Amino acid sequence: MSTGASEERGAPTDDDVLVRADDLVKYYPSEEDFLDQLLGEQHWVKAVDGVNLDIREGETVGLVGESGCGKSTFGRSVLQLEDVTDGSVWYDGKDLTELSTSEMREYRTEVQMIFQNPFASLNPKLTISDIVGEALDIHGLASGREREERVEELLDIVGLQASHASRYPHEFSGGQRQRIGIARALAVDPDFIVCDEPVSALDVSVQAQILNLLEDLQEEFGLSYLFIAHDLSVVEHICDRIAVMYLGNIVEMGTPEELFAEPQHPYTEALLSAIPEPDPLWEGDRIILRGNVPSPLNPPSGCKFHTRCPHIIPPEGMEIDQTTYRDIVDLRMALEDGSFTAEQAREHAEAGGTFDREGLVEEVLEQRFVEKPTGAHRDRVAAAVEQAIDDDLEGAAATLLEDYESVCENVDPQLPERENPKACHRYDQPSEVEQAVSDAGF
Repeated sequence: MSTGASEERGAPTDDDVLVRADDLVKYYPSEEDFLDQLLGEQHWVKAVDGVNLDIREGETVGLVGESGCGKSTFGRSVLQLEDVTDGSVWYDGKDLTELSTSEMREYRTEVQMIFQNPFASLNPKLTISDIVGEALDIHGLASGREREERVEELLDIVGLQASHASRYPHEFSGGQRQRIGIARALAVDPDFIVCDEPVSALDVSVQAQILNLLEDLQEEFGLSYLFIAHDLSVVEHICDRIAVMYLGNIVEMGTPEELFAEPQHPYTEALLSAIPEPDPLWEGDRIILRGNVPSPLNPPSGCKFHTRCPHIIPPEGMEIDQTTYRDIVDLRMALEDGSFTAEQAREHAEAGGTFDREGLVEEVLEQRFVEKPTGAHRDRVAAAVEQAIDDDLEGAAATLLEDYESVCENVDPQLPERENPKACHRYDQPSEVEQAVSDAGF
């Protein structure tokens, strides 16, 4: 899922845009394919795969998604804690990816980070004074009594006491440690802070305190935040806009009001359905996504969410129940990747006490489908299952592909330039994507 036009957008022209990620890409070399590396074939983990995102002065932009979708990698790449593979990061009109190490060091006073784990991000051998004051020492911002006063001031700002400066991290609770981490980020008086899941390791009551503190600091100092989280209920209350990330791409963008109102991108819809309600009698309409997140080492073609999407688009003009179509696509993918075999089909039949061929096909349909297909759909699926029983898995997959191929598998959707954009073929797409859909015969 591409996140915008293929052409680079360049430096921001809007005066209020403080940070711009322009087609940002971050790939890591795979460490698993040792034999391929010996043969000179390098595979890449596509952690962030072409992300465009603007953050304005004084704005909080949330970035949400499942674990492993690339959120933290994106945040670290924006701050140049990771060398980007491609793309640009503009800060106050300057491309940070073009700066040398020494030049970037000067910008560290402008951009900072609050880390996810308050227990692991603080050096246990240093006092709080040394932890918070370290940035002052590195950048030569204060020394002696002035340094001590600045550390005490920062501790007071985040709700701690001056006497805490001589203590060590193990003497504090999780919420207090995160306050120390916030004080450390504020030490150099930055304008932009990446908050990398700053409350995920904290109790709910403590989470609210830290979120309120971040909001108060933003109002007092005019800060801009990139707020990374996996919980939409957290970002709803602190963010001005929210970007939803899946497998290295942004699939939807909008204000909290837009994101929490229908219609949503199917992935956003699934994330929202996972938010519990504080009601013991609540029976939520939870959307359970099938399968696992595909590997960023080999992401799917077309829309990367199509392998799990409950709203994958059937061929134009086909009359078929959405759940049945999803089941057919799942069966075809299982045939293609070898996770469904003739032996498995026979095991299905034996479990149902059936051994004749027709009964075997029927038992597979019973096991694989929520609602068994009927009419022509049943005939096609049954023919494919019979091929699988005969160990012709490739032919079985081809039989299903011929009639049930989706546009979602073939054409990469993009985020259009409009309010609350969605990278999904169910919604309006840029003209170049519509042309690609037409050229592909969908």
